[in-house]
Amino acid sequence: MIDQKKRSLLQVTALSALAAAALVGCGKKEEAPAPQAAAPAASAPAPAAKPEPLKIAFAYVGPVGDGGWTFAHDNGRKAVEKEFGDKVVTSFVENVPESADAERVIREMASSGNKLVFGTTFGYMEPMLKVAGDFKDVKFEHATGYKQGENLRTYDSRTYEGAYMAGVIAGKMTKTNTLGVVGSVPIPEVIRNINSFTLGAQSVNPKIKTKVVWVGKWFDPPKETEAATSLINGGADVLMQNTDSSAVLQTAEKMGKRAFGWDSDMTAYGPKAHLGSAVINWGPYYVKAVRDVLENKWAGNQGAWWGVKEGAIDMVSLAADVPDETKKRIDEIKAGLKDGSFVIWKGPIVGQDGKDVLAKDAVADDKFLGGINFYVKGVEGKVPGGKK
Repeated sequence: MIDQKKRSLLQVTALSALAAAALVGCGKKEEAPAPQAAAPAASAPAPAAKPEPLKIAFAYVGPVGDGGWTFAHDNGRKAVEKEFGDKVVTSFVENVPESADAERVIREMASSGNKLVFGTTFGYMEPMLKVAGDFKDVKFEHATGYKQGENLRTYDSRTYEGAYMAGVIAGKMTKTNTLGVVGSVPIPEVIRNINSFTLGAQSVNPKIKTKVVWVGKWFDPPKETEAATSLINGGADVLMQNTDSSAVLQTAEKMGKRAFGWDSDMTAYGPKAHLGSAVINWGPYYVKAVRDVLENKWAGNQGAWWGVKEGAIDMVSLAADVPDETKKRIDEIKAGLKDGSFVIWKGPIVGQDGKDVLAKDAVADDKFLGGINFYVKGVEGKVPGGKK
């Protein structure tokens, strides 16, 4: 009995001690300082949004497979893609006629998000001027034109430099002393090329005369073929063209005569007839124009006219039978055009009437070159709508 009471008393004492210990423990927890809240993790800066690519559109007067003018422009477009990668998106519309339809196409390009539009033929001048006035946030570049605006500028290549070099070769290679040119549209650009071709030929062969047949279009292979055939039947044994297809060279090949490629290297279209190709490289200008836009350096009311000096014009793929002395002369002309020591349009230069169009030692400026509407001595016929 006593043992039972002692056992109970001990249990009560033990329970009381446990309770006291628990209370003491609780008290200590309440007195401890509250734990410091963890500092919030620094938020990572949001990644910078990648700029939208510059959308660029090209309007072509002919098909990209013409082997000449439009093919050369499309090579320039591809040079832009190679240079800038995903910073740009390019597109093109081919076979855009020089008519009211050009305005429709160019307007669609401007309204569909393109911020840079290239029009690649002279006949787009008025449509581009009009559309540029309606889309001030779009930049326009017009090839071979002369009208500019605050968001419209012009660019061109000195194709007459290539024509002159072709003439030097033709003057040495002709057996009949009669050259032929298939002309497209009688604007100063084309007339200047015909004259320059003749001047180049006369520089090595004073007996040269040049016949011209106009087709009235830039790209019309059947008409170009007909014109080339007519020139050959008229005694011309070396042909040049200022049209966009390879038809002239192909006709010379079939008829056993010689000819030049124009705008692009056309060797493959008539390897037996081919004497060389006067090519245009639009890539350097197109890359510069796009870089100007990307770097916010683009400005309107400007014009560029690039040639051999800027890497825009060249004479390539000369035939094996072109004399070494002539090849050397071509190299000298290129070097002179690059460093300014050689000038093609330097007097005395005589017109068809025998009067000087440039006096001795006078050098034609770009204004003079841009307004040529006459033939030099040695070119037969009359300039359509111009003076003899």
